[in-house]
Amino acid sequence: MGIGGSIFLIAIGAIIAFGVKQDLSWLDLDVVGWVLMLCGLTGLVTTISFWMTRRRRTEVIHHHQQQQPRT
Repeated sequence: MGIGGSIFLIAIGAIIAFGVKQDLSWLDLDVVGWVLMLCGLTGLVTTISFWMTRRRRTEVIHHHQQQQPRT
């Protein structure tokens, strides 16, 4: 999803939960807003955790020197 998509879901969810006061008998917009914010937060945490594990990974290169034969 990425950071942009997660922030978008959080913003849309907050607008729906706190800004829209439409009364629909078959849909609770407060719940829809909170679910969208929760999905956005989950996506944000997941994306950041993947970024942190990717940055911690290091590559170790072993250099072996060939020894000269003893005479």
